[in-house]
Amino acid sequence: MWMVTGAAGFIGSCFTRRQAAQGRKLCLVDKLTYAGNLSSIDQPLRTDGVSFSQLDIGDQSAMLDLLQRHACTTAVNFAAESHVDRSIDALGVFAQTNVLGTVSLLTAALAYWRELDAVAQRKFRFLHVSTDEVYGSTGASGAFDESSGYAPNSPYAASKAASDHFVRAFYRTYGLPVLTTCGSNTYGAYQFPEKLIPLMILNAIEQRPLPVYGDGLQVRDWLHVDDHCSAIERVLESGTVGDVFNVGGGSELTNLQVVQAICDYVAEATGRDSGSMRELITHVADRPGHDRRYAMDTTKLRAELDWSPTNQFADGLRSTVQWYLDNEAWVAEVRPAAFRRAGLG
Repeated sequence: MWMVTGAAGFIGSCFTRRQAAQGRKLCLVDKLTYAGNLSSIDQPLRTDGVSFSQLDIGDQSAMLDLLQRHACTTAVNFAAESHVDRSIDALGVFAQTNVLGTVSLLTAALAYWRELDAVAQRKFRFLHVSTDEVYGSTGASGAFDESSGYAPNSPYAASKAASDHFVRAFYRTYGLPVLTTCGSNTYGAYQFPEKLIPLMILNAIEQRPLPVYGDGLQVRDWLHVDDHCSAIERVLESGTVGDVFNVGGGSELTNLQVVQAICDYVAEATGRDSGSMRELITHVADRPGHDRRYAMDTTKLRAELDWSPTNQFADGLRSTVQWYLDNEAWVAEVRPAAFRRAGLG
């Protein structure tokens, strides 16, 4: 039995759907904040051997009880507040969930692990899902590898960096068998429409303005959610305990290039004119502390675990556009009353 926290969020739900399809027994946990939705894991919840608990990872006793009751052999922590724009306005929530929540979950996992016999202890894994943003902004060339120093620039990145350090400390100090993955910008189906790609897709479909921060030349390495999850699976299967693995899609593009491509694909799918769609692009004031470029060196993951992404960005983006066009009911369900579709992330 595997525990998956943040199971109803974007990447967590993809991982959950993949594991359930393989017949994995799962203990799913999610607080069901605005970005978590049970419809994203509808199929797994109708599968034998899959349970769900609406809980906060900061509830240490509840997490320990679940680990014990389900005799979990693995815990995968996707649970996090993840939107940079929101972290600027509400950094306390990010510190509470991403830092203190992770510490509580680690403490529960450690208590559980210490109860196991020697064989079960050797098999147990705690995998923590992090982000490339912990490294800060790289220059016009080069890429971050696993030895790069942490230099977070946003409250979100700082909260994830702190949680990463606690994960490392629990391994170094207490021996808890941990693994950490740092993923680049991830996109695909079921992503809450406050992030760049789904926000632009939905605005383009509705012919609303497409707000692009600053000059739009911020560079990101785009990673399809299926590739992100396949990398996590490989790390769980064969990663050396205590190690960190960078996960990237090898698709560096500026935000402006991504938005322009979305305009073209939405136009293609809806029979509209691509040129008029691009006229919806509106440059707005840049976000405070906006990192200029992220780039990930994934040599370690490729060489040690024989992993590489399989989705080309153009194909992945086109299929993502089509998914949002085909799933209007899901989109309507995840729109909370306060959602203004104002930020990019």
